[in-house]
Amino acid sequence: MNKNLSKLIYLGLLVTFGLVLHLVEQAIPNPFPLPGAKLGLANIITLVALVLYGAKDAMFVAVLRVFLGSLLGGTILGFPFYLSLTGAVLSMAVMAITIPLKNKGILSLVGISLLGAVTHNVAQLFVASLLMEQLGILFLYLPYLLIFAIPTGLFTGLVSTLIIDVIYTNLQHVTRV
Repeated sequence: MNKNLSKLIYLGLLVTFGLVLHLVEQAIPNPFPLPGAKLGLANIITLVALVLYGAKDAMFVAVLRVFLGSLLGGTILGFPFYLSLTGAVLSMAVMAITIPLKNKGILSLVGISLLGAVTHNVAQLFVASLLMEQLGILFLYLPYLLIFAIPTGLFTGLVSTLIIDVIYTNLQHVTRV
């Protein structure tokens, strides 16, 4: 099979997995007492895409997942779409900038995930405060969301690490056969 076609198929699968996680998360009640605080399950797929395919392809996966999730969730071009898109793009950018630190052994994928979770919350609150023309909401709400960014970022990073370990283990097994 053509290498480019194979890569496109795998990226399509990652978008699909991210979209499913996005929709599942929308369907379950918010486990946190704050509106807007979420588990960020779809970010697991973004991290996996970043490690396996690099920043450009991971950004494609994240943006397409947000677009399709908003389309299917009925929030396309609405307030939640702009928040989700901004959070996804900026957190992905921060994770892409810091991924070389993982490759050098300075930062783990969990650390990168934490940076992404914090960036996601800051970006969303900044856009919300601009759209609502209330800059104060950023300063009042941010400390509470950052408290939730820590466990969700840890969870996302740990699950991503496990998935990537399984993928690499299976690839090594396949090449040995």
